[in-house]
Amino acid sequence: MIDHLDEVPVSGPSYPVLVKRVQSTFIDFLIIVVLMLLASLLLNAIGDEKDTPTWINVVLFLGIWGLYEPLAVAYGCTVGNYLLRIRVVDADNYQKKIALWKAYVRYALKATLGWVSFLSVHFDSQRRAIHDFGAGSVMIQK
Repeated sequence: MIDHLDEVPVSGPSYPVLVKRVQSTFIDFLIIVVLMLLASLLLNAIGDEKDTPTWINVVLFLGIWGLYEPLAVAYGCTVGNYLLRIRVVDADNYQKKIALWKAYVRYALKATLGWVSFLSVHFDSQRRAIHDFGAGSVMIQK
C-alpha cells in the first residue's frame, strides 16, 4: 500500500512530494554548517584566529557552499537525498545522472530563486521545481 503523503502512484517512476524535498534540503544545510564548523576548527588548530587571512575563510565558505550540492548531485546524491531515498536524474533519461554543468545550473537557479523555485512542484505531474526545468532534471523516488 502506498501512503499518499510519501508518494503518488504514476506510470513509471514515482516523484517525491515537496515535504521530502524540503527535508532533504534541510539535512544538506545541516551538513554544510557542520563542514563549515569543521573547517573553522581546522583553521583555528593550524594557527591563531588572528593570523588567518580573511580571504582563506571566504574561499572555504564559498568552496563548501559552491561544491557540496552540485558535485554530490552530478556524481551520486547529497546526504539528504541518500537518507530520503530520492535522486536527481536527467529528465530525458531517468537512468542517467545529470551532467556537472547542469548540476551547477540547477544549483544556481535554486540558490537564486530560493523557496520560490519550489512553487511549480504542485502544478507539474513530475513534480519538477523551477530549477529542475532550468537544468533539464527531475527528482525521483528511489
